[in-house]
This record gives sequence, structure tokens and C-alpha cells, in this order.
Amino acid sequence: MGRKPTRKSDPVLSPDPVAIREVRRAKVDMDFENQSLLVPLFGQFDANLVQVENRLGVFIAARGDQIQIEGPEDSVARARDVLRAMYDRLAIGQDLDAGAIESMIAMSDEPTLDGIVRGEPEGPPIMIRTRRKTIVPRSAMQATYMRSLVRDDIIFALGPAGTGKTYLAVAQAVSQLINGSVQRLILSRPAVEAGEKLGFLPGDMKDKVDPYLRPLYDALYDCMPPEQVERRLASGEIEIAPIAFMRGRTLADAFVILDEAQNTTREQMKMFLTRFGQNSRMVVCGDPKQVDIPGGDRMSGLADAVGKLEGVDGFGTIRFTAADVVRHPIVGRIVEAYEGPVE
Repeated sequence: MGRKPTRKSDPVLSPDPVAIREVRRAKVDMDFENQSLLVPLFGQFDANLVQVENRLGVFIAARGDQIQIEGPEDSVARARDVLRAMYDRLAIGQDLDAGAIESMIAMSDEPTLDGIVRGEPEGPPIMIRTRRKTIVPRSAMQATYMRSLVRDDIIFALGPAGTGKTYLAVAQAVSQLINGSVQRLILSRPAVEAGEKLGFLPGDMKDKVDPYLRPLYDALYDCMPPEQVERRLASGEIEIAPIAFMRGRTLADAFVILDEAQNTTREQMKMFLTRFGQNSRMVVCGDPKQVDIPGGDRMSGLADAVGKLEGVDGFGTIRFTAADVVRHPIVGRIVEAYEGPVE
């Protein structure tokens, strides 16, 4: 039985060009000059290649110093860029872990990916050098943040947990302390419990406040050898204190970081910001959606300060979202589930 002929009155449906583009397949071959980098590039049991395959929906075959990528055209292009970025990261001596790969995958459709990995052609690479590591941005917003850290006097870094707000600020502070740009590093945060009352804590003042400041210690030890951290703490070059100890001081020649700033009152925030002195830089980090003080959002000094000072000369405001989370990918999905999808 023959196929029914098409009548002139029957509409002729042309295929959707978008659908065609989505299903078009491609195959790309890549080779790498430095074969000594192939083992860390592929990962143990090719784990890094599997991670790229699973996230981008492509098939990657490794043969000697060559890689073949096959799959949907757009995904193959992204996988190629990610693998090249991974190789370039290893070539400049940077570590490559699952978190770094995940960030490169997330950034693979951003125009800033090449600039993040290799540095902008017209300027120096975007990176922070400390004694223990050299840090490069893991998202486009982190790149913007790192530029702000060297440009603006006072920076508001807002966003959910896991976006690198505090870590990058501490890394920049350590870098400036090491190269002599500042004489002191001052880390502070309000001593507010996250939804529970811990009651009386034993020990001297340091013992009482240290549990609240532990994230700042963790970032310090990740950027400097432990013995240097201890020596600089003892000498006063690095000072870690609750915000209550800031009243009456002028913080000159210092890099000052206020963490968990959403838990300051309006009076505390005004007091803290007015401590700013000559040749200083101040970074105020916080998540406006995790306020633990009585009264909630309407009493938060962070939201009040951003509302009053955003756009004022010398101030920079960086807003991270769930898409900028650089911890395990599931953290970003948790933030999105609680706070809604990124607009």
C-alpha cells in the first residue's frame, strides 16, 4: 500500500530549528602536549572524565595523550572548554579537585571562563597568592568579587553559604599582610548563636569567643602555615575578636573583615563601619536570609547598611546566589530548594 499523497490543503510542518540544534551531534578530538599532566587531568580511574561526562551528557574516550568527546553539539563544545580549562589549571601548578571541576562546568557557558583560568589578555591573572596556595575564582561572580577586593575601600559581600564570601576575603587579607600592603589583619563577627542558647561557656575570654570565630580560623590556617598564624596572633598582627570589642577604636593600616554581618544590629553596624581608618580595607560578609538576632530581617544592620550605602563612592556590593555555590553541588540545590530558583 502506497503512502498517502499530500494534498495541497494539508499544512506542511517544518521541523523546529531549535529542536534540530539541540539534537545535532558532534565529535571532537583533543590532544595535550604535557603527558605528565594526563594522570591528574583524568583523575583516579578516570574519575574527572566521568564527572564531566555525567554533568554534560557526553561520552569521553581517552587514548594515550588524546581525548575524543562525542555527544550533543553544545555539550561537546562545553566539555572541550572544561577539559582545556582543567589542563591549563594543572599547567600553572594549581590543584584540581571535584569542586574545581564542578565550578568549571558551571562556568563553561560564561564568557569569563578563559579569563578566569588564564588571566585577562590585557591585564594580570585574577588570583590571590598566599603562602600555602594560589587561589583563582571558581565562578564568574567570584571573579567580580576578587576585583572588588583590590579596588573598593569597603565591600559588602552578600549571599548564601558556600559561595566563598569569607574565604576569599581572608585570602586577600593574608596576601596583603604578607606583601606589606597592610600592617594588621582584624577578623570579627557577632557572638550570636544560630537558633539555640548555649548558656555559660567555661574558660577565659578567648575560650568563650573562639567557637563563634572558628570559620575565620579555618580560613586562616588554609592560607598560612600554622606556625605563622600562631606567631602573628601572638604578636597582634592578626587579631580575632567579637564585634563588641571594636567600639572606640580606629582601624588604620588594616584589612578588616566582619563575618556573619546579618546578625549585627543597626547600631553595631554603624559603629563598626565608622572604625574605618587610613590605608585600610573593610569587607562585610553575610547572608541576609539567615538572620538569627531577635526581630529578624527588619533589625539586621547588614540590610540597613546596604540600603543606605550601596552606590556611594568607595563602596562595592557583591551579590552571590545559589548558582555561585562552590561547595558540593548538592549545597547549591539545598539553597535553591529553600530560597527558590535563581532568577
